[in-house]
Amino acid sequence: MIVEQVWTGNAYRNFNYLVACPETGEALAIDPLDFKKCLALAKERGYTITQVLNTHEHRDHIGGNKGITAATGASLIAHRDATARIPNVDRGVAANDVIQVGKSVELECMDTPGHTMSHICLLSRTDTPALFSGDTLFNAGAGNCHNGGHPDELYRTFEDQLSRLDPETMLYPGHDYLLNNLGFTLDREPGNEAAQAMAERLRDQDPAEAYVTTLAEEQAINTFFRLDSPEVIEKLVEIFPEIGDSPDRRTVFLKLRELRNRW
Repeated sequence: MIVEQVWTGNAYRNFNYLVACPETGEALAIDPLDFKKCLALAKERGYTITQVLNTHEHRDHIGGNKGITAATGASLIAHRDATARIPNVDRGVAANDVIQVGKSVELECMDTPGHTMSHICLLSRTDTPALFSGDTLFNAGAGNCHNGGHPDELYRTFEDQLSRLDPETMLYPGHDYLLNNLGFTLDREPGNEAAQAMAERLRDQDPAEAYVTTLAEEQAINTFFRLDSPEVIEKLVEIFPEIGDSPDRRTVFLKLRELRNRW
């Protein structure tokens, strides 16, 4: 499996992706907002884009659909419950459905509500798995729930699905928010040495050559996975004394998401 991360350089800091089969050159485009960059890269690499996947229905993820499908004739794939909000979907998918790219690439669909209620993440069936997480999971952060989502559902997605993935899973999110998210982690957990080290090491990184984290690293640096951290809990209690000294994981997650909304 070949993964091409396409940095759009736009105000929303979107990442687009091409996932290609090394045997056939067939490629899947994921959330190709900047369809011209995606098309140019495919031409440069010799890929044929045959499918497009939208992780969810927000404009900054579906805005390139018309341009890329017109140029390639690719079929359009999205969550089956988002087809009324995404024009011209050819295939609606659900949890455990598989997207085949060429001969050798298989991507399993995960139904991951929270950012929206019809959000798909893709998990590669490879020796070293990769997760294309859209706006559900970011480097060191979690998606917001402002436009059609719900924080309770996001918590369940993190707790029941993301936290159980192979620690070696490589993370490919929909946006570059790494440094800002690390800032939030360190605001909530100043003693987090892993987050401190990563923020220092990557403070000047070029998003066009972005560092790719693993789920093991996310467990160390992403405050939304660190729900049992005594420091995270202690600092939350200072702001929300009503949660008591031993809040459950759901309460910690929801209060962190509430703080992040205004941070």
